[in-house]
Amino acid sequence: MLTAENGHQLYVPVGFAHGFLTIKPSSEIVYKCSDYYAPEAEGSIMWNDPDIGINWDLNGEPILSSKDADALPLKDIESPFIYGQNS
Repeated sequence: MLTAENGHQLYVPVGFAHGFLTIKPSSEIVYKCSDYYAPEAEGSIMWNDPDIGINWDLNGEPILSSKDADALPLKDIESPFIYGQNS
């Protein structure tokens, strides 16, 4: 768990999918990227994809961006990243 109090951070390598679930109202997420924003490299994976099987333990419906609400399951994603390629 990442909190303002514990100051912990999480490193997500280039090309890895990542998602955030906040458990307190008015949470703020701050993150750094490895390069400038590149919309052609951006994508979304369906947050509740049954093939991934994450138990988000939600109390109600999540609030999603329109991009995330329209996301495809992982099996239908064409990624611009190549596993093992140096960035």
